[in-house]
Amino acid sequence: MHGPRHGVGCGRLGEPGYPGPVLRPRPLLVALSCAVTCMLAAGGCTTSQPAQLEPTGSSTADVAPAPSPTESLLPADQPTGSAVGTLAPDFPATLLPLPEGATVLVSSAVPVPDSDLVDVSLNLRTSQSTKQLLSAVRKPLLAAGFTETEPADKEPDLAAQASFTRDDGKERVILGILDLDDVRTLTLSGRVDPDVP
Repeated sequence: MHGPRHGVGCGRLGEPGYPGPVLRPRPLLVALSCAVTCMLAAGGCTTSQPAQLEPTGSSTADVAPAPSPTESLLPADQPTGSAVGTLAPDFPATLLPLPEGATVLVSSAVPVPDSDLVDVSLNLRTSQSTKQLLSAVRKPLLAAGFTETEPADKEPDLAAQASFTRDDGKERVILGILDLDDVRTLTLSGRVDPDVP
């Protein structure tokens, strides 16, 4: 199993073949925060109103109707495995408990086909110190048999980084913490077996 390269909450790490999300410092965190703010505050972001087409007497305009506000653009039964503002269904909260007082920005938990593993990602915000936040994530992982390892990529803009592996690297969790304006934003991603105590 491999970990993410750069990115925060979605992407891939430098180790080849790793399908899970990733850690990048400031740019993706800012983009993610903007996206979440837009989704929560306005239900989406738009830059302009739909163009109005008025046919002239010598021509006509054949424009497909836009989806109605209640019309889904995705099949109703298509699972996404992600959630905004809360932990996703099947997120392994016992192995990766939400730190006290933290606010979830976005999370995901997607089962890996033909295995007991789950690809997970978590972005959260908290007023806890970097040390407290790192400890809140580290303790349950170490108690579950993970070993802390040196992160593959160093991100100078992050206040802290950590990487954890279990089962000879079959399971991996990486995280980064951004400290900005007295608020810590944590991005975590990896692949774990939630049924292994």
